[in-house]
Amino acid sequence: MALHLDVEDDIPVPDKDDERGLQDMLEKARAATNAADLLSEFGLDEGEPTDEDRHVAAAIAANYAKDPESTSKTATPARLASTSPAALRLTRKILDEFGHQVVQSSIEVRHMVTNKLVQETENPDPRIRLRALELLGKITDVGLFTDKSEVTVTHQTSDDLKNRLREKLQKLKDVTPVQDAEIVNDGESGEP
Repeated sequence: MALHLDVEDDIPVPDKDDERGLQDMLEKARAATNAADLLSEFGLDEGEPTDEDRHVAAAIAANYAKDPESTSKTATPARLASTSPAALRLTRKILDEFGHQVVQSSIEVRHMVTNKLVQETENPDPRIRLRALELLGKITDVGLFTDKSEVTVTHQTSDDLKNRLREKLQKLKDVTPVQDAEIVNDGESGEP
């Protein structure tokens, strides 16, 4: 099968300092993967990713995580062309899954943890499944395994508090002395 290319001569090549030329690494990885997908339709056989492909993809993703702008600048078309299609696909997959902007709120962390726990409920190991279900049940929105306690606060004026305190002190003051109290017989001996 022949590959037919439509080349448009009227589109200028972007300058290396142009924003289009410095597009984000994520966009570059997507474009390179799309090109590899198109070429695979026409017979490009890339095979399974090798350990080297995995290392290259992990290194690109790690560098992107440290400094997205610098990594995007160094990912020139020549460098991307020398990278294997399998490594480019792995890079795109990693960046799509984990290359999102750092979590900005606790709500996003909550959703991510919840989603991961839901995934773990399908684990073949029953201990992991049970633990994931238990942790899902402990989420506050679910509240299945959480102990709930209610605290009732009654607001009182200072005069009310003073009166209650006086009443309690009066009760303590009116204690009958031991000599005057009746001694109760416990039934074992005839004497108190």
